[in-house]
Amino acid sequence: MDFSAVNWLAIIAAAVLGWLFGAVWYTALSKPWLKAVRIDPTTMRNSVMPFVIGFVGLVVMAFVLSLVIPGMTGGEPSVVAGIVLGFVLWLGFVATTLTVNHRYQGFGWALTAIDSGHWLGAMLIMGAVIGWFGAPAS
Repeated sequence: MDFSAVNWLAIIAAAVLGWLFGAVWYTALSKPWLKAVRIDPTTMRNSVMPFVIGFVGLVVMAFVLSLVIPGMTGGEPSVVAGIVLGFVLWLGFVATTLTVNHRYQGFGWALTAIDSGHWLGAMLIMGAVIGWFGAPAS
């Protein structure tokens, strides 16, 4: 695998935009999410670590997308290809994993819908950004 074709600017931009989407998503849905995940807001601890870990996770996801998108497009990434592959990867891995985990953990479908919606938006945004940026300039 040739990692020299990785566009690090695209990866960081995709991760930042995916993270910002998550911030907006969960701010808008904070009350239903807290209810679905069964967390009492009065007992929550304030910590920056979930945000840091979340960003690192998005960087890893963007990195993997940056490897998959050119491989699936014959080295010619585009915004549409990035969006389509973001959706397919979300459907095949993210949505299915969340659905299975939430069923075993005893959470309701509301949590699955909120969390899956977040990851769908993040994957579509990151796929579009990586497709738009394309391969790094030589």
